[in-house]
Amino acid sequence: MAGNFWQSSHQQQWILDKQDLIRDRQYDLTGLTEDEYQKILSFFSGIIQVLGEQLKLRQQVIATATVYFKRFYAKNSLKCIDPLLLAPTCVFLASKVEEFGVISNSRLITTCQNVIKSKFSYAYGQQEFPYRTNHILECEFYLLENLDCCLIVYQPYRPLLVFIQDIGQDDQLLTYAWKIVNDSLRTDVSLLYAPFQIAIACLNIACVMLGKENILKSWFAELNTDMDKIQEIVRTVINLYEMWKSYDEKKEIQALLMKMPKPKPAPQR
Repeated sequence: MAGNFWQSSHQQQWILDKQDLIRDRQYDLTGLTEDEYQKILSFFSGIIQVLGEQLKLRQQVIATATVYFKRFYAKNSLKCIDPLLLAPTCVFLASKVEEFGVISNSRLITTCQNVIKSKFSYAYGQQEFPYRTNHILECEFYLLENLDCCLIVYQPYRPLLVFIQDIGQDDQLLTYAWKIVNDSLRTDVSLLYAPFQIAIACLNIACVMLGKENILKSWFAELNTDMDKIQEIVRTVINLYEMWKSYDEKKEIQALLMKMPKPKPAPQR
């Protein structure tokens, strides 16, 4: 992950314009509201998170898999590939790119089956995970093509650690900010902003949550960055938290999945 973010494909090709992102989603937004669309992407981001945890992956790998997932649907409709197939495919690819080691095909499929049945039965009932190794391998090639083989993803975790050191080691602040960075993966911020900007915004939210905003006011004031963008990220993450207060995923997601534009029927075993 060493290298220069400003010269990377992440910065040059994958920091997208918000208006372009909305325009590219128009097909899906003919049948779904923006709110419903975000809830569906958030649900599958949750599947990636749980799948990664069950496979004992580092958070960096899970985050990269989630960004791959977001990038694919930034350019494609939900009907192109079933998100239930793309989610484990992103995990499979990210584990190789982040040098975690290749997950065995049988372990990946078995874990998918167990996760869907035990953790997401509220969405899928007793439905079996319908995909096998050959589907994931085929999907991986399609994913690589759509990512234009831009596989190095810079995450907010590293700049967050640097900022915490600069502030003065504060484990409580780091823990809160780290969790908020994880939550930010459920939004579009990874597609729209630089990782260091996301790290600053998540630090800002963590400071407010812990009542430390006045203590660190001068630190934030001295930052040489676009504070308007930082505030945009803060608003996006706060909106996510507000949505979670009134949204019961276990009761609502099944109906949303029924409304989602469908790919071709799942292959028969």
